[in-house]
Amino acid sequence: MSAPSFDLRGKVAWITGASRGIGLALAEAYAAAGAKVVLSSRKQEGLDLAAAQIQEKGGEALPLAAHTGSSEAIQDVVDQAVSMWGGIDILVNNAATNPHFGPVMTAEESHWDKILDVNVKGYFRTVKACVPVMKERGGGKVINMASVAGKEPQPMMGVYSVSKAAVIMLTEVLATELAQDNIQANCIAPGFVKTSFSRALWQNETIYDTVVKANPQRRMADPDEIAGIALYLASPASDFTTGATFVIDGGQLVGSSISLF
Repeated sequence: MSAPSFDLRGKVAWITGASRGIGLALAEAYAAAGAKVVLSSRKQEGLDLAAAQIQEKGGEALPLAAHTGSSEAIQDVVDQAVSMWGGIDILVNNAATNPHFGPVMTAEESHWDKILDVNVKGYFRTVKACVPVMKERGGGKVINMASVAGKEPQPMMGVYSVSKAAVIMLTEVLATELAQDNIQANCIAPGFVKTSFSRALWQNETIYDTVVKANPQRRMADPDEIAGIALYLASPASDFTTGATFVIDGGQLVGSSISLF
């Protein structure tokens, strides 16, 4: 008998939106498991700080500012990863945006364009750039960050919810189309995680109390609590897992109909 392998030594992982929050937590977990990590987001300063944190703990990190709205910027990241470390084995699409917080009928077309461009098309762009490199290395892992909002509409987050539902379907399409190339594509759907991205939820006392009351665990998650499933999906332990969406929400979805407690 042998235990499943979560060893990422010899692997190169690219995490978008990696300067803070969930992205940084995943990058740190991957580095601790032995992977070389490529960190990207829009601003170099935050990436440099994140990379320094990883390097101080003995990890290897390459911080590269890049906007996932630009195919040229994405290709530059891939090219630099190939030049420095030989390729990319693991892609985590974590970058996201949500410029509209309110009823869906108050959203402007510009909100739709921005959210879908970053949250859906941006994921497609990175996958398209990475797949040829993954094929050359014999396979790979694509991990897309969705949300419980993609499974169940969240108040004041209608456009964002639509985008995350699209991420789930994109992941399923990729899983079927890339399986023959030994590339597994899976999705993580976190619940409410306390990050700067979710500040609008936890800085408003009324909204925060509502969110916490709806969760059986009566709290929001910390970013580190998403890292375990992300490590599994990046590792050899998940080689027969593809097209799946893993909900990590503290019981929010299954507990949403409970009103006795």
